[in-house]
This record gives sequence, C-alpha cells and structure tokens, in this order.
Amino acid sequence: MKDSSEHSSDEHNEHASCDRRSVLKTAFGVTLSGIVGGVGLGVPTVSYAAALTKEQRDKLTPDQIIAGLKKGNARFTTGKMQKHDYVAQKKSSAAGQFPSTVILSCIDSRAPAEIILDVGIGETFNARIAGNISNSDLIGSLEFACAAAGAKVILVMGHTACGAIKGAIDNVELGSLTGLLDKIKPAISATTFTGERSSKNEKFVDAVAKTNVQQTINEIRKGSEVLSALEKAGKLKIVGAMYHLDGGKVEFE
Repeated sequence: MKDSSEHSSDEHNEHASCDRRSVLKTAFGVTLSGIVGGVGLGVPTVSYAAALTKEQRDKLTPDQIIAGLKKGNARFTTGKMQKHDYVAQKKSSAAGQFPSTVILSCIDSRAPAEIILDVGIGETFNARIAGNISNSDLIGSLEFACAAAGAKVILVMGHTACGAIKGAIDNVELGSLTGLLDKIKPAISATTFTGERSSKNEKFVDAVAKTNVQQTINEIRKGSEVLSALEKAGKLKIVGAMYHLDGGKVEFE
C-alpha cells in the first residue's frame, strides 16, 4: 500500500506527463498549421520544424513565391523572423530537397540571402559570387536548380555599397579577380547618372549595382535556351532585386 508521499509523487508525475503531451501536441499543431496555412495563402514559408515538400512547392506559382520572399524580408526588417528549428528542417530534408527559388547573390558577408529573406533549410538554392555576375558554370547551376530540380524563381540580388562594383569602377587588377571585374564593367558605361562617376560616390556605386543586376539577368536569358524556354512557358520567373545594407530592405525590381 502506498503512503501519502508516494501517492503525491505519482500524481505529480502523471500531471507532468500530461503537461508534456499537451506541449508537444500544441507544438505539432502550430507546425502543421504553419505548413498548411502557408500553402493555402500562397506563401512559401517553412514552418518551425519542417522543410518545404515537393507537393507544397509544386502548388505554388512564381508570383506566390516572390510574394513569400517579400514577406520574409518584411519579417527580417521588423525583427519578427520565424523561429526556425534548423535541426528538424535538416532532418526532414535529408532524403530530398524541393526548393522553390534559386538566388544568385554577392559573396558579401553582410548580405546572407537566407537570413535577410527569412527562409529555412530546403527552401532555396543559393549561388554566391562577387558582384553577383553570371558565367557558364553559374548558368549551368541555375539550369540544374530550375529544369532538373523544379525551382520556379531565379532571384538575382545585388546590394548597396558593393565592393566588387567599386573595384570595377576603379579598374582594380588582382589575379583572377581582374577577369571577374571585367564582367561588371559594361554596367558602368550602361548606367545613366548625373554627378560624380566614381567609387567615392555611393549613389553612383549603387546605380551601377542596379544596372549590373539587370545585366546579369540579360546574360542568363541569353546564355540559356533551357531557362528562356521555361520563362516563356510561364513556369519560371527571373527577377532582380537590390538589398539595402542600411535598413535591410530588399527592393524587388
């Protein structure tokens, strides 16, 4: 026969077990509603503990995906980012990946695409190179992401105060970097700007960076019949954007 202390202990353990089940049930409910609710609203968000599935990705249109990226950046700029469970996302995406977007951006340490767009593991392919330029290897990677793996949006994202843009303006020469900067230089001459056309003028640097984004998009279209065909068929959208280091806003073009 149990004494009163043993009975009290058993009762406490039972209540604790119920509380834990309640918490887990609530947490699962929030996660599930995040998955279903996001898709239902056309917003490609990853819930706290799940990576994007093929079914969820395939239901989204390119416009819905872009809208989701904009909302993700809005969360970032207001400090209301999702509480991603990256370990759970890692586990749920280990057997397969179904990203909705491929992002071509600069290597700048201040412009990590996944963070500033508030996306989780398994949502985006990410290609990073100084000056967010395009070349045959990058285009091949974009073709894999879209034609083979099913991504529906290519986002070319430049940023303000870009060092690669400044280097191109200043005709910097440094090993293999010289050739990379040569790819940016056509954007300098193509930029219409009244004022000092130098790397010391922040407004000019940012204007060239914006032109360079469009130049990269043009190079992608010209360099890939595969991607151009997907875009013409409405299965893919190629869009540009500028990330503002001051304030954190991604301005879509």
